[in-house]
Amino acid sequence: MELNLQTAELALREASESNPGAWADHSRFVAEACKNIASHCKDLSSEQAYIFGLLHDIGRYAGVSSERHLIDGYRYCMERGWEKAAQICISHAFMIQDIATSIGVFDVSDEDYLFMKEFVANAVYDDYDRLVQLCDALAMPSGFCLLEKRFVDVTMRYGVHPATIDRWKKILEIKEQFENQIGCSIYSLLPGIVENSFR
Repeated sequence: MELNLQTAELALREASESNPGAWADHSRFVAEACKNIASHCKDLSSEQAYIFGLLHDIGRYAGVSSERHLIDGYRYCMERGWEKAAQICISHAFMIQDIATSIGVFDVSDEDYLFMKEFVANAVYDDYDRLVQLCDALAMPSGFCLLEKRFVDVTMRYGVHPATIDRWKKILEIKEQFENQIGCSIYSLLPGIVENSFR
């Protein structure tokens, strides 16, 4: 099945009907942030970036889970031949390529854990992986927000982990990389960010 805007939007709509929740609105804002930033990057397609943002949490179609949604999303996309989207379903959670930096619970089988461990360690990240990692930290279900607001939101839900600070540092590093590419603050590309961050 070809991956395009229509199939991605249909996939998210069906997934959100299967497991309704704030995650779907979050995914839409991630996609919008990806598109807006990619449109200022000479080597990225804004449409591809939007699609990858839409699908990064598609594994949540299978129900409420922690890290299982990563491999559920990977399998969902691989079954459809969407290899890059499948990678991002896992890579978006590992801005540091070490499974020990996870902040979630591995509600998966031992076999799946080992697969994910090897996958994360050996994946070759490109700017699409990094863009979704960044935009995942810029989007609440209610809209765009400052990274620090999202950092606190996630930490309040998942708790503080040994890798928490290193993960924040990596996201800030990715932010700087993209701002160097586009020549402006990423925040200037995210409508409503001030209002949403301070509501």
